[in-house]
Amino acid sequence: MFRLSASRVWQLSHKLTAPLGARANSGTSPAPEKIEVFVDDQPVYVDPGTTVLQACAQVGIEIPRFCYHDRLSVAGNCRMCLVEVEKSVKPVAACAMPVMKGWRIKPNSEMSRKAREGVMEFLLMNHPLDCPICDQGGECDLQDQSMAFGSDRSRFVDNQFTGKRAVQDKNVGPLIKTIMTRCIHCTRCIRFASEIAGVDDLGTTGRGGSMEVGTYIEKMFASELSGNIIDLCPVGALTSKPYAFTSRPWETRKTESVDILDAVGSNIVVSTRGGEVMRILPRLHEDIKRRVDFKTRPDCVRWLKRQRLTVPMVKSEKGTWYRPTAGALQKVAIQLNTVDGSEIAAIAGGLADAEALVSLKDFLNRLGSETLCTEEIFPMDASGTDLRSNYLLNTSISGVEEADLVLLVGTNPRFEAPLFNARLRKNWIHKTDLESMHLGDSVDILQELASGKHPFSQKLSSAKRPMVVVGSGALQREDGAAIHSALTSISQKLRAGSDSSDWKVLNVLHRVASQVAALDLGYQAGVDAIRANPPKFSTS
Repeated sequence: MFRLSASRVWQLSHKLTAPLGARANSGTSPAPEKIEVFVDDQPVYVDPGTTVLQACAQVGIEIPRFCYHDRLSVAGNCRMCLVEVEKSVKPVAACAMPVMKGWRIKPNSEMSRKAREGVMEFLLMNHPLDCPICDQGGECDLQDQSMAFGSDRSRFVDNQFTGKRAVQDKNVGPLIKTIMTRCIHCTRCIRFASEIAGVDDLGTTGRGGSMEVGTYIEKMFASELSGNIIDLCPVGALTSKPYAFTSRPWETRKTESVDILDAVGSNIVVSTRGGEVMRILPRLHEDIKRRVDFKTRPDCVRWLKRQRLTVPMVKSEKGTWYRPTAGALQKVAIQLNTVDGSEIAAIAGGLADAEALVSLKDFLNRLGSETLCTEEIFPMDASGTDLRSNYLLNTSISGVEEADLVLLVGTNPRFEAPLFNARLRKNWIHKTDLESMHLGDSVDILQELASGKHPFSQKLSSAKRPMVVVGSGALQREDGAAIHSALTSISQKLRAGSDSSDWKVLNVLHRVASQVAALDLGYQAGVDAIRANPPKFSTS
């Protein structure tokens, strides 16, 4: 007999349940040969473990699906992706079936068409007739696929004995509007909550016609990424509560942009109608993934729609703000002409874009002023910020998945950068040797780590690709310069022991979107220069 530790058992079970392609490529074994399959008599060469759905996608054939998503685990429960395989007595689920050598797949055969029509007929049998009032109308997968792959008639008769099922709506928070009668049980939201967000709040209760998706008990879906299940839902069961009954997708103009509510730089799409911001949607970016955090969706309505500063304001001598009767720019010009350039200063806010920062800098330089500061404090002088690696997230967001040890200093990425935290959690899940350990809350621990006297120093030195992530909040303390100096010393030692000369160890996780751009452009971090020499004219 022999025993295995819990972590070793998990490793073995993970290898057994991993996709065939991942198992074949693991270790030092050579890459497997391609497998030849035929899709509509067209030869296709794919890797072992490739599913029927992926093989069809390589030749440009779209297989309808509801439950399948390329970022989530395979569920195979909607059965909309049924296709015919030659010599198979019944159609197979394309999303969950790996191809075999020599298979002849017929995605457009009569058997495949009949199977999809049957599945669609069962889905629509209990689906409510809400399309005219549903916020998902115009971008609903169920609408599109019922037109493309469904039948032109239904055999279901609604009478007093066979009525449609009805499900009570759930209150899961201020962002998500639920109409659960529309739910088709694809379980995308459940898998996202468990696998990506790390919150097992959502699940199913009941069986058969009594099955419901909900939170088991009445509670909120407590996750920083909760709003993303709105975009994952293929039907109108989960929609945006602030966006409800405001506009239709074809009425809005979509503009690609970047989220400025944190320093991650999530790619977004801004939907506007007549100059009014209606909603914010995520945009695909491979380094960040197609997600936005919990601040983006409601704040766009609150800041860009209802609490937006639309007119210039002037501050009176009493400290109150009022709307000037004359032109605000004229007042500014008069004030600028009465002071010297050395008596002018500017403070850049945390939401300013790089183009505005450049324009402000050029304008003040033309007036003879060099006093440009940011709201955020960074414990380095101008010469220290000349080296960009001193204040960047050098490993990048996607590079977090390659780290084998992560040291977090003065930061809680779950709330400061939820998308960065999602990558960190993914790394923690897939690397079984990572353990969570709290070292303490004293700066002396950093000095011990730098000198190698701390018990954790041995584990740090043995890491091949370590990461040190320090939050900007920790650097804004009075001893922020000492913290940065200790972390720089630790990072230099760790980089010497890493397995790659290009691997960057020290990473600064900012909370303000414009801080890095301002430091790149030569702005001074913090307003100490302005406090030391108060100007007669300042702008922000």
